Amino acid sequence: MTENSQSLDASKIKWDDAGLVPAVVQDAQSKEVLMMAYMNKESLQLSVKSGVTWFWSRSRGELWNKGATSGHTQRIVSMAYDCDGDTLLVKVDQKGPACHTGRYSCFFNSIEVTGASTEAAASSSDRFATLGQLEGIIAERYAERPEGSYTSYLFDKGVDKILKKVGEEASEVIIAAKNKDNDELRSEAGDLIFHLMVLLRERGLPLDDVIGEIDSRHGKPTTNKMR
Repeated sequence: MTENSQSLDASKIKWDDAGLVPAVVQDAQSKEVLMMAYMNKESLQLSVKSGVTWFWSRSRGELWNKGATSGHTQRIVSMAYDCDGDTLLVKVDQKGPACHTGRYSCFFNSIEVTGASTEAAASSSDRFATLGQLEGIIAERYAERPEGSYTSYLFDKGVDKILKKVGEEASEVIIAAKNKDNDELRSEAGDLIFHLMVLLRERGLPLDDVIGEIDSRHGKPTTNKMR
């Protein structure tokens, strides 16, 4: 539990005139925003107690449990409300697509923004941005399983197939390094990173956790196994 974690106090939430508050749902692994729905006090309490998402349907006027009929459930990893208390952020482990259309995320309709060029250029300066984008694509393939996708094929075949590919690509990296062929090494290292990220998604382990593990070791003395 983090320093600011606390038990549910519905009085901290600023409910609108209909007794609702918007809830933004985010994939805890890929960090992709999956959907936005509304909660009332009862659905919020149900979500907290059950560990899966419950919402209030404004069109039907009833509670609904995400994935109850589709099987595309959302196991809650964490919940928080913003500084004003008028929006919830729910991080989840998403099973299958989040959108009723069968898409991984409800936010798949892109809008071209002419004035976004400066921000786009700034984001490209992040040397690891590509890994974040790749993690999002892999999460999308995991949820949607489009036909003809190699990534979908790996997920359909299961963890043993993925592990086999990780082992094969690791061997190819070793061979390329031994051959002192950097062009080959670059290609094989890319393949290894991709398959390793597929494995992380299959096991439900966020890339952020791996980076956090590396970061936690920074500055610490290493163990000399030869001692």
